[in-house]
Amino acid sequence: MNCPNCGAAMRLDIGKECLACDYCGSLHFPEPEVDGVCVLDGKSELKCPICAIPLAEAMLSGRPLLYCERCRGVLVTMEIFVEIIIILRARRTQPPESPHGFDKRDLKRVVVCPQCGERMDTHPYAGPGRVAIDSCSNCHLNWLDHSELHQIIAAPEWHNEDD
Repeated sequence: MNCPNCGAAMRLDIGKECLACDYCGSLHFPEPEVDGVCVLDGKSELKCPICAIPLAEAMLSGRPLLYCERCRGVLVTMEIFVEIIIILRARRTQPPESPHGFDKRDLKRVVVCPQCGERMDTHPYAGPGRVAIDSCSNCHLNWLDHSELHQIIAAPEWHNEDD
């Protein structure tokens, strides 16, 4: 995205959860979508694995990800996925929600990694929320359909029974 003040390229400032212009010092705070995702001006070369349209460059909690403006799914690195969950769970103000029932049919779908073109591993998320996510271990990417991230964040804390 270019700076609305001077036109220079802006960079994501993770610490301030905004875009910063190194040329004139301006900060830009994009308005979040319904899901809390802030869509930036840029389009990725990667396409949505569901809709096959270019993914939008976006951020959530100051962390970069790619977002489908049609189906509202997100493509995020595994490392940033964990960071986002930690941040959003710490900010949660609502009481935990009961997880939705898990539909095992979701495990049979085929999702192709937008980066390498290989089939993503569709599996139950190992934490709370009872959702199936799609992961590419080659590219270290996760695909989450609309509302799956919310279900993970809103679920009660998960504790291993062996603890």
